[in-house]
Amino acid sequence: MKIFEEVELCFPQILNSSCRKTIRPRCLSVLIYITLSSIALLTVILNLLLIISISHFKKLHTPTNLLLLSLAVSDCFVGLLMFFQIMIIDGCWFLGDLMCSLYFLLDYIITSASVGTMVLISIDRYVAICYPLHYSTKVTPKRAKACVYLCWICSSLFQCLVLKDNLVQPGRYNSCYGECVVVVGHAFGVADLLLSFVGPVIVIVVLYLRVFVVAVSQARALRSHIAAVTHEGSVSTNVKKSEMKALRTISVVIIVFLICLCPYYCVTVSDQDAMLSASSATFVVCLFYLNSCINPLIYALFYPWFRKSVKQIVTLEILKSGSCEANIM
Repeated sequence: MKIFEEVELCFPQILNSSCRKTIRPRCLSVLIYITLSSIALLTVILNLLLIISISHFKKLHTPTNLLLLSLAVSDCFVGLLMFFQIMIIDGCWFLGDLMCSLYFLLDYIITSASVGTMVLISIDRYVAICYPLHYSTKVTPKRAKACVYLCWICSSLFQCLVLKDNLVQPGRYNSCYGECVVVVGHAFGVADLLLSFVGPVIVIVVLYLRVFVVAVSQARALRSHIAAVTHEGSVSTNVKKSEMKALRTISVVIIVFLICLCPYYCVTVSDQDAMLSASSATFVVCLFYLNSCINPLIYALFYPWFRKSVKQIVTLEILKSGSCEANIM
């Protein structure tokens, strides 16, 4: 009986106050570890490629790419934090109460900054499509940097406020030794939900729908104009493909964002964490983090310059003198 308890406990030497390990089938544990590790590694690699690309090549220092850089930085850190999530899959935290609070603080800040950057990207695309003549004057690299800094500062200050009690007294909500838990007050929880999910979702959906409507209208106007001087059939086909591509891209952005974040926030709102099985809870967290892996694919992989820059990084062409001046666009 003693051996069985020691296997179950996070800290066998503290029998009375140690947390118990989560017991699950070995095959399921292996599947969870492999899945989360793969997502974490892929997230870090993809976002590092984007960070190096935009930072190294001067031709890529545009307002839009600066926002992509901010998104890549936050998502790269999300990938690194996932390795800590893998550590507590069995329900045991071995790094102490202070590190637990800091882990959640960084997690909240980075996730909040990532979502905020997605909103900034939506605004950037909205201005570029709906007000193209004013884009170069309204959206400048200097203003883009200022917005990025403001996003990170606001995210940091707000999340420090949300987790204030947990930072002042780390581990105050732990029920046993080896647990890593933070508790957010109801008011702060509602504010975090509105600012980190509901608000951004509304802004992104509204802006992208507006962008899509304008893009389709412009494509139809162009089709009508060209049809007067060329063969309508071929132009119509090309424009229809353009319209479908725009619809597909915007749909992917919105749907992936909602699919990845909705389950997590639905669980948070309903306060049903305890009712979830271990595998279900892991799936929700995995899906939540998956968004940071998909972001560079959605926002960057479809750009030709990204493929070119990745090729130069992989082949170590960026180590050559003057490579930063290359016309990668």
